[in-house]
Amino acid sequence: MKRSFPWHIVVFLAPAFLIYLVFSAWPLIDTLRLGFFTTNDNGSQTWAGLANYHSLLFDPLWSEGFWNAMKNNCKFFLVHMCVQNPLGLLLAALLSMRGVKFAKGYQTAIFLPTLLSVVIIGFIWQLILSPLWGVSEHILSLVHLDSLFQPFLGQEETALFTLSAMSVWQFVGIPMMLIYAALIAIPDEIIEAAYVEGASAWRIFWTIRVPLILPTLGLTTILTFVGNFNAFDLIYSVKGALAGPNFSTDILGTYFYRAFFGYQSQIGSPTMGAAVATLMFLVILLGVGVYFYFIQRKLQRFSF
Repeated sequence: MKRSFPWHIVVFLAPAFLIYLVFSAWPLIDTLRLGFFTTNDNGSQTWAGLANYHSLLFDPLWSEGFWNAMKNNCKFFLVHMCVQNPLGLLLAALLSMRGVKFAKGYQTAIFLPTLLSVVIIGFIWQLILSPLWGVSEHILSLVHLDSLFQPFLGQEETALFTLSAMSVWQFVGIPMMLIYAALIAIPDEIIEAAYVEGASAWRIFWTIRVPLILPTLGLTTILTFVGNFNAFDLIYSVKGALAGPNFSTDILGTYFYRAFFGYQSQIGSPTMGAAVATLMFLVILLGVGVYFYFIQRKLQRFSF
């Protein structure tokens, strides 16, 4: 008997496919197209080839800001990799231990900031760190560390790392929950057998638990990479589009905003903005590709 074409599956998938096509695929394709054009004074677009990308990478008028934003974005990512993810691993390991009281309450409290608006987070931390009316200086004075207080958000040397710490505080709950779920999924028989063999808790953690959750650690790494190189809202809500002081907190997201929409004396250019967005897409695509080709394939053997 000849099988009929599964039209019901097509009808079921069509709405989701159309939404994806209209709001994701087509804007991406049009952005890639727009990056190869330039806008004249009268607003018309003409073919420019790779001229926009050459300007971004080599013309000092554009390249200085672009490479500064790229450098700051790499620092932003490294802070999350070196602080957020290890802290998430530590919290997950502690909360997955048996007998921890109020473990669910701790998980909720740590994960709760991820549900809040970034604008609210930025406003709260600005109030806390303000040299004029903030409470951080008073808190430091209670433990006789008031000499360490500085206008952290107002100095070029500390502004980016302060914003990174704010982001870590807000989003550390995500890697914590991912790693926690992986840890509690490890069969108890494996851990009990290791205890019977005389292994210490420390050795069990590093030689059994960590290797078994390596795929999850890889997942948190790539999610951190993609999220950080797409970051925009925290920097914009705290430091504005200029990402001060003196562009010291400028990342690719804020640089793209100024290139596309313009800001103050800088005139926006949709074609240059599209070129910046395309380079951001290529950076993320390259990072994800390197991860899946060189790392993910090796981590598959640790899956259970």
